[in-house]
Amino acid sequence: MHSMLVIGLGRFGGHLARKLMELGNEVMAVDVDEAVVAAIAKDVTWAQVGDCMDPDTLASLGVGNFDICFVCISNNFQSSLEITSLLKDMGARCVISKTDRDIHAKFLKKIGADEVIYPERDMAQRAAVRYSVNGTYDYIELTGEYAILEIRVPADWVGKTVRELDIRGRLNINIIGYKQGERVVPVTDPGHCFVDRERLLVAGAKRDLMPLIDADERTSFFG
Repeated sequence: MHSMLVIGLGRFGGHLARKLMELGNEVMAVDVDEAVVAAIAKDVTWAQVGDCMDPDTLASLGVGNFDICFVCISNNFQSSLEITSLLKDMGARCVISKTDRDIHAKFLKKIGADEVIYPERDMAQRAAVRYSVNGTYDYIELTGEYAILEIRVPADWVGKTVRELDIRGRLNINIIGYKQGERVVPVTDPGHCFVDRERLLVAGAKRDLMPLIDADERTSFFG
């Protein structure tokens, strides 16, 4: 369990705060809008009305006690920038700020943001891959070079084991696991035999994953 501070309860901040709670964390949610705070109060550990542009208000939250502080203000970049800077000045351990523009991300990193996230861009990329490519259910970009794909097992893998296919050696990718409903079952046994319609999570460099996406459309991916 971690202690989280979420500043800004718009659509992203509100969803984030609730999901963090579902995952077993302690969450303090803060926003200047009293109605928004009232609406989320029952779903988080603490909810408070406050203007975090005010250093005294921010200091009263005890920001140094939180494992992660999220700044989820995207409609006012100046506010996001100042709150991020204040959090770092007050000893916040980790500050993650939301943005939707690269130029904003550069400034946020310069004034101390430990990480900058682009939820709209990331969801657009995931949706583009999911709905453009047959057999692909999800796409998670880890870095500019590496990603995780959720794919339908290629037809020419069915009935064969991880060891037989030598997936890591031949394709330079890793099988993380397979899906059972919403649960991920890790694949640690090289004797795991792939079954038809199995949904796999695979990780690797994008250049190594891209051929795999089209595997079910080829005569034989291993030919």
